Amino acid sequence: MEQYLGIDVGGTNVKMGIVDATNGRISNFYSHDTASWRSSGHFIERLGDAIALQLVEHTEVKRVGIGVPGLISRDRTTLLEITAIPEIDGITIVPDLKARFPQHDFFLENDANAAALGEYYFGEDKLPEDYIFVTLGTGIGGAAIIDKKVFKGGGGNAMEPGHVPSKGGKVLERNIGKKELLDMAHAMRENFTGKTQLPDNGTISTTGLVAAAGAGDELAKQIFHEMGYLLAEGLVSMVRILDITTILIGGGISASFEYILPAINERFEYWLTPYYMKTISIKRATLANDAGLLGAASLCFE
Repeated sequence: MEQYLGIDVGGTNVKMGIVDATNGRISNFYSHDTASWRSSGHFIERLGDAIALQLVEHTEVKRVGIGVPGLISRDRTTLLEITAIPEIDGITIVPDLKARFPQHDFFLENDANAAALGEYYFGEDKLPEDYIFVTLGTGIGGAAIIDKKVFKGGGGNAMEPGHVPSKGGKVLERNIGKKELLDMAHAMRENFTGKTQLPDNGTISTTGLVAAAGAGDELAKQIFHEMGYLLAEGLVSMVRILDITTILIGGGISASFEYILPAINERFEYWLTPYYMKTISIKRATLANDAGLLGAASLCFE
C-alpha cells in the first residue's frame, strides 16, 4: 500500500496528511496557521520541521507533493509570486527541501492545478484524461489537465480564468468572485420589487443565496443566472482554445452549481457548434474540502 505526504499551503492554514495512493484515505492530518510561520521569518524552515515529523512517523513515505497558492517556475522548483505569503517569493523550495531530506522526492504545483489533478486520481467520477477545472471562491482559479498532466503553458503558469476579460471592462473574478457576487446580489436586491426571502439590509451571504435558490426564490435564481452567464462566456473561450469538452466546477461557491447550470448550458448552445455540443459535459468537482491536500498528494503519481 503506497502512501504519499500531501501538503496544501494556504494563506490561512497549511494542511498536510498521509494519503493512501489506492483510495485517497487521509491519515495523520495536521493543520497549522500560516500567520505564525510567517511571523517567525522562517516559513520554509517551519514547514520543513512539520514535514520531518510526518516522515519520522511514516518511514515508508518517500514522495511529497506540495500545492501553493500562486505562480511557480516552469521546472516546478521555485516559488515566484505567492501573493498570500510574499516573503517566500524567490525561494527554491524543492532543492532546499531535497537538501534537508535527500532520501525523498518533492513535487511542487500551483494549488488549483493540484486540485484539478486530484480529481482524476481521487475523485468520485471517472474522468477522461483531458478536462478543464474551474474553482469558484474568493477568486476564480482554474487548470487544464491534458493527457493526465497539468497544462503549464509557455512560462509555466497557464490557465488563469479569473483574469480573462469580462463584462463592464472587468476581469471575470471581479464580476463573480465571492465579494463581487455578493455586491451584485445586494444591488439586484435594491432594485427588486417582487417577493423574495433575501434580506434588504446588506447581509446577503453565499449560503443564504444558495438556500434561497433551493427554495425557488426568483431573485436568487436571477442572481445565479447572471453568474452562470458570465462564467459560461469564459468557459466557451477555454473550450474553443483547448478543444476540451469536459469541465469540472469546484471551490466553495460551487454549491451554486445546479442554479448556475441552466445559464451555462444556454450560452454553450448559443456559442458552441455541434462538434463541441455532442461531447460537452459539465459537472461539479467531488473532493470538496480535501481537494487541496489530495491534489498535492496526486502530484506524486507523476
